[in-house]
Amino acid sequence: MELLCSPASLSSSFALSSSLSVPPSFSRFMVLCSSQKSQKEDQMTVSVTGATGFVGRRLVHRLRSDNHSVRVLTRSKSKAELIFPAKDFPGIVIAEEREWRDCIQGSTAVVNLAGLPISTRWSPEIKKEIKDSRVRVTSKVVELINNSPLDARPTVLVSATAVGYYGTSETGVFDEKSPSGNDYLSEVCREWEGTALKANKDVRVALIRIGVVLGKDGGALAMMIPFFQMFAGGPLGSGQQWFSWIHVDDLVSLIYEALTKPSYQGVINGTAPNPVRLGEMCQQLGSVLGRPSWLPVPDFALKALLGEGATVVLEGQKVLPVRAKELGFEFKYKYVKDALRAIMQ
Repeated sequence: MELLCSPASLSSSFALSSSLSVPPSFSRFMVLCSSQKSQKEDQMTVSVTGATGFVGRRLVHRLRSDNHSVRVLTRSKSKAELIFPAKDFPGIVIAEEREWRDCIQGSTAVVNLAGLPISTRWSPEIKKEIKDSRVRVTSKVVELINNSPLDARPTVLVSATAVGYYGTSETGVFDEKSPSGNDYLSEVCREWEGTALKANKDVRVALIRIGVVLGKDGGALAMMIPFFQMFAGGPLGSGQQWFSWIHVDDLVSLIYEALTKPSYQGVINGTAPNPVRLGEMCQQLGSVLGRPSWLPVPDFALKALLGEGATVVLEGQKVLPVRAKELGFEFKYKYVKDALRAIMQ
């Protein structure tokens, strides 16, 4: 997930006075954002924050492949236009923050995936930004949803959160009913989720607590593969920490189901049904790549590199997708070896 709204800009609001002269290009933008009359009943209009990120890009492709309209809510229109060029994505709407209101109004649903990456060295400033990038964007989205006229208000909000909610443990097992942990990431997730739940009561809210997302073109795996290819791969730290993962295609399908099925409400763990220890995951990755998993990265090296941020990779949690299974969600990739093989094909 990527941060798509800077804290400095989140406090701004956008209002258009009828007495102002509106440029023709902006008028066309508002018409495009507000009109749904030509759509079929089974088509959705989905506004997405974090659309330029690893998961967001895949979600946009999936929505458009099923003929749904997508509105990309971004803080960098130029970046979004590079990722979603008009010639390849005809009809897609790319909106900077001052245009978010007009995009959210008239949308069927909103997917909120924004957030600064956490796999970095944590300074006090970065820790503040990690939280603010999630809470403030979510607050902005919820405010715009709640302030939308009833006949133009989205009926669904699918908002990302993370398995960091549960804290870390080498022995515990966590599902959606488990209590929150007491560390920094748990605090971030609690506030993140609490903000999303402030959406108006007539808006169905699904909170997806996402694990480690596996895919070749982003996420943790994209950083690990080059080391294995150079015969320098191995577990991080002890290798005994739990690795609750999900294939990116399964996560996109889970989000899609949450958009379309009324039973998807409240907290749903976005993790595969068979978490593994990190050491086993690295062995499987080495096997799929035809490379050994023999060069562990010691704790002290990671702590020297990432400081407190090393917690993300040195500690984990065993999280089970109990609610997704109750809802009948079908995971395409239940075992990490199958997921890795598919990714590397």
